[in-house]
Amino acid sequence: MRDEPLLRWQWRGYGRNHQHPRNLLLHIVAVPMFMAGTVLGIYGLLHLSLPAVALGLVCMGMSMALQGRGHRLEANAPEPFAGPADIAGRILAEQWITFPRYVLSGQWWRALTSRGAGCPPQGPPSAGNPSGPGG
Repeated sequence: MRDEPLLRWQWRGYGRNHQHPRNLLLHIVAVPMFMAGTVLGIYGLLHLSLPAVALGLVCMGMSMALQGRGHRLEANAPEPFAGPADIAGRILAEQWITFPRYVLSGQWWRALTSRGAGCPPQGPPSAGNPSGPGG
């Protein structure tokens, strides 16, 4: 079990688990697909639209399949899940917070252009690091 908050734990190891160029490219396509699927699924639920819910679930499922395929290319495998709540929490956090943060911080581009030789993500903003990752 983790002894630190999920987002901090996930960010600390993110660069290590996202170095292979094909995995990075799959993520840059698959994460927005997951987000669109989530929004479409919620829209479908709110408007009682079975086709929208179904398409949202298909998008999310395809996204997870693509990302899973990409992670098989990595030298470092992701940490195993600890149960259903851990699966849901980690997936939602990665798709909606951690991966977008990885892209916006510049870490995604550095990892892609350096074939994984770049610096791992830095910790959250602090007195010694006021700008946070990617500074």
